[in-house]
Amino acid sequence: MIRLGAHMSTSKGFDKVPKDTVAIGGNTFQIFPHSPRMWRASLPKEEMASSFIDEMKEKSLDPFDCMVHSGYLVNIASPNEEVWEKSVNLLSLEMKITAALGLKYLNFHPGSHLGDGLQEGVERILKGLEMVLGENQENDVILLLENVAAKGNHIGSSFDELEMIIEGSAQPERIGITYDTCHGFDSGFEIRTNEGVLKLIDEIDSKVGYEKLMMIHLNDSKFPLGAAKDRHEMIGKGYIGKEDGFRVFLSNERIQEKPWLLETPGDDADHALEIKYIRELLG
Repeated sequence: MIRLGAHMSTSKGFDKVPKDTVAIGGNTFQIFPHSPRMWRASLPKEEMASSFIDEMKEKSLDPFDCMVHSGYLVNIASPNEEVWEKSVNLLSLEMKITAALGLKYLNFHPGSHLGDGLQEGVERILKGLEMVLGENQENDVILLLENVAAKGNHIGSSFDELEMIIEGSAQPERIGITYDTCHGFDSGFEIRTNEGVLKLIDEIDSKVGYEKLMMIHLNDSKFPLGAAKDRHEMIGKGYIGKEDGFRVFLSNERIQEKPWLLETPGDDADHALEIKYIRELLG
């Protein structure tokens, strides 16, 4: 069964997300645990968390198919001590929020070293992960490193860099990855051909292990292959989809093993049309 959904708003409350997901034709979703552009976050009230979990069951949504996306401000690679500490604290709280909602995956961007260098940035990430995971021993939430566009001082555009983080962690079993199609395309991964898709799968498998890939962010790109711009586009409207690239990518049986989550521009109505379009692509 294809697992397909979108990033959903929590403005009406966490417990409205399952119903809204099914309404757009989805069977999986992604949410923010709090306002993504703020440092402030709090655990959901017990009544809200319980209602959310009940709604998940009512709508037959699997917690292993859905995930939480960390806020935009988190940067555990930052050389700024204040930012690093706030990032570690927020990421730790986000894990607790994820657990309280009965979900299993928390996705985050590895961060930017801001010019200090890759090795220094990775060391700060590993130190931060040790603290975050140490403070969340009581839950079974898995952290997912997201590949990022190859621009600036961001860490994680290559699987070599993601491998450095996973292998350097004291708890690698609690770390997986999310593959973002726009970010990967931005970084030079060609997925519009069968050969390119197989090469991508081999790269993931040889560097981090294909079993570490838990989620796929399904985004088209406003810019050509290797542009390093990180501008998402609606499926079929960008440089991946214009050449029928998504049919090729999504037809691969190993790609179909993973849940697909839209992070494209637009609202629920737009995402409903995209979900319909994607299912039609696959026949």
